Amino acid sequence: MQGKWKHLVVAIAIAVASAGQVSAAVPFWGAKTSSPADTPPAQLKPGQWIWGGDRKTLGPIAVVVSLTEQRGYVYRNGLLIGTTTVSTGKPGHETPTGVFHISQKDKDHHSSKYNNAPMPYQQRLTNDGVALHAGGLPGYPESHGCVHLPSEFARLLFEASNMGMTVVVSREGKSPAHVTHPTALIPIDPKTGASSVMPTLDDGQPFRWQPERAPEGMVSMVISTSDQRIVVLRDGTEIGRARVHVRDPRKLAGTHAYIANAGFMDREVPGFPGLKMPKWTVLGIPGHGEQHGEALDAEAIHNLVLPHEFARLLAPLVVPGTVVVTTDQRMLPSTTGRPQAVIDALPPETGARR
Repeated sequence: MQGKWKHLVVAIAIAVASAGQVSAAVPFWGAKTSSPADTPPAQLKPGQWIWGGDRKTLGPIAVVVSLTEQRGYVYRNGLLIGTTTVSTGKPGHETPTGVFHISQKDKDHHSSKYNNAPMPYQQRLTNDGVALHAGGLPGYPESHGCVHLPSEFARLLFEASNMGMTVVVSREGKSPAHVTHPTALIPIDPKTGASSVMPTLDDGQPFRWQPERAPEGMVSMVISTSDQRIVVLRDGTEIGRARVHVRDPRKLAGTHAYIANAGFMDREVPGFPGLKMPKWTVLGIPGHGEQHGEALDAEAIHNLVLPHEFARLLAPLVVPGTVVVTTDQRMLPSTTGRPQAVIDALPPETGARR
């Protein structure tokens, strides 16, 4: 019997050797769940991340990786939907800066260059193998050039992204400041990756409206009570911004997201004469999940004061699925406030190293 077992062990060893190196178990890097949406990105510890939710039909997706900050920012339709800590190339293996487009996606990728190392949820950036993927996150650059992401964040991004997705890698001194230190508004053209920042409103200018900049696509909006601005984006491009006054800022403390539903409110909303106001409900972003599905009443909308002509021009573009995010943090690149990760569509789910 012992002889038979001996022969069996030898046979297994030969089979393993002939099959090549056996893949090591894939580690799990980083936090398993999202941090609250109100968490300042600068306070995210290595491996932590924020993901608010996503839906591909809402518009173009793009990623900005700041080598200086060691953080990544994911935008959908111009709004920030995710922020994460990253680890990029160490000295001698620096991650290249520039504009890249995803050329390959491989959920279960292993490195052919570095001892068959696991590179889960790999999304290739360059022909020589630089990629986004799940990997180690010690809090400083330690990869061989790739951008390491937390495992669960890498999975979410892999599922949300598409072939050809734009990824911009920035570094202080090589890239514009607003791309190296992104805010809640996308700092690039999501299709080309070119730096894109709209000028601020002139003194006394109540609003700017340029729908011709993006004639089609879904609309998203972000309101900063600190900046006292509303910015409207369509297909990831800003088409308008206006000054906004909040009657009671306490009611909009923190970061919140709302989605327009089918149908209109039963009565006219004060402050918006002659305009039909769609029904809005709260989206349960991380840290505020208990509010998901709550209806927004007319009094809450009355808390916002917009230029009437701007509201009139905007109203026809608000359709079921339109998302608006409010935050008491600053979002304009001319300010020093921190960015906020926001949801762009759905409530949060429950439930490649080189």
